[in-house]
Amino acid sequence: MWGPSIVGFGRYHYRYASGREGDFLATGFSPRKANFSIYIMPGYQDYAGLLEDLGKHKCGKSCLYVNKLSDIDLTVLRHLIRTGLSDLNRIWPVTPH
Repeated sequence: MWGPSIVGFGRYHYRYASGREGDFLATGFSPRKANFSIYIMPGYQDYAGLLEDLGKHKCGKSCLYVNKLSDIDLTVLRHLIRTGLSDLNRIWPVTPH
């Protein structure tokens, strides 16, 4: 658990050029009142092709918002999560991987 409402998988340690550093979840989800929030930490900016095939959703920088799972293609979601974890691992090592 990451806070009171986020279920996460894996973790990574980041360190920015500014010197700021910390640990955070590699991917995760939160069942919010209005929708499901799905977190992919490299962000969604490079996944336009996958997002086109996903189904009904909205995007933030690192959050994907889905009203109900039946609105999306779960195979595409699995691929999106795996791709995000792989991309993140190339930037900062993800444990466990």
